[in-house]
Amino acid sequence: MIDTAALARRFVTDVWNGERPESAYELVADAEGTLAWHADRRTSFPDVHYEIVDLVAGERSAAIRWHATGTQHGQFGPVPPTGRAVDYHGATFLTFDDNGVIVTVWSVNELFQVLQQLGVQTIPPQPE
Repeated sequence: MIDTAALARRFVTDVWNGERPESAYELVADAEGTLAWHADRRTSFPDVHYEIVDLVAGERSAAIRWHATGTQHGQFGPVPPTGRAVDYHGATFLTFDDNGVIVTVWSVNELFQVLQQLGVQTIPPQPE
């Protein structure tokens, strides 16, 4: 039986938090894509840290509710470096194959809250 909870925890610790990013090659089917995404995020927020708030695991899946913090020192999409700290939450859903390899990663997070904390102002469209 696959211990999806332990694999999900290892995914967050090793890959997301950067303690052993090479673990992605053992844990994730699309290791290159996963590592590229996290390298980009670490360029924007070099000190980003994810904390598992809650984890629910099944036979072939896991759901992680997480809390992230970091300081923006690099470009984040169109937002130039601000030096501001961000603090936000999200949830990630993982699906595993028969060998315990993560085959899908689907996440939602408080992106608008991150942008607000970085000082981004959104202007609604003007009525015509």
